[in-house]
Amino acid sequence: MDLIVGGGKYGCYAVKYLREKKRGFVIVDEKEECLANQKFKLTVCDHATDAGEYFTLGGLPRVLQLIEALKPEYVFPTAPVHIAADLVEIKYDLKPWTEGVDCILSKLPQSVILHGARGKLILSFNRNHDCLDFCSMPEVCPSSGVKKPCTMTKLMEYAAPESFILISHSMAPGMGALKGNELQDFFEWAKTKDHFVVGIACDCHGVFSAFQR
Repeated sequence: MDLIVGGGKYGCYAVKYLREKKRGFVIVDEKEECLANQKFKLTVCDHATDAGEYFTLGGLPRVLQLIEALKPEYVFPTAPVHIAADLVEIKYDLKPWTEGVDCILSKLPQSVILHGARGKLILSFNRNHDCLDFCSMPEVCPSSGVKKPCTMTKLMEYAAPESFILISHSMAPGMGALKGNELQDFFEWAKTKDHFVVGIACDCHGVFSAFQR
């Protein structure tokens, strides 16, 4: 069973992918009339089983409940959020830790920094161009023509070696997902920490978020 967060354009991509793989899934969206539910006529329910295609209404608190209940193998973060950071912030009632991001900045090249504010840092090797919808993330970016010196994951691990870096695993061109057990490991790791930094990265892009209690 897999979990899709967001029922928009990229949520629809995830549904098509999982149907091809014959995998059960649940989509969570704050709007019952979201694109995926309209397009695929999913079964609306609050209690999903291992086999089926379901929709449930809700936001990130509902996502947390489903992760605990279903233990999904993969979580597809198709909504425009840093899902691991937003979930842990809700789960443990955390606050942004601005200093945690400030100390990372000096270890990153300016060319990859898109934005930084309130304990968040957004990074990209393709900062001045639009990404392709179904990009396979080759070593040479098809949008900019620039060769990446390493993956964003490796750069983030170098810049913040004490942080917890979650990998957005490439499932298909243009589509990434978190492994459910890695997300659970992160929650357990963060449970007793007074302050910490978490990152999520694919080969080309990444986000750091820093929190304190």
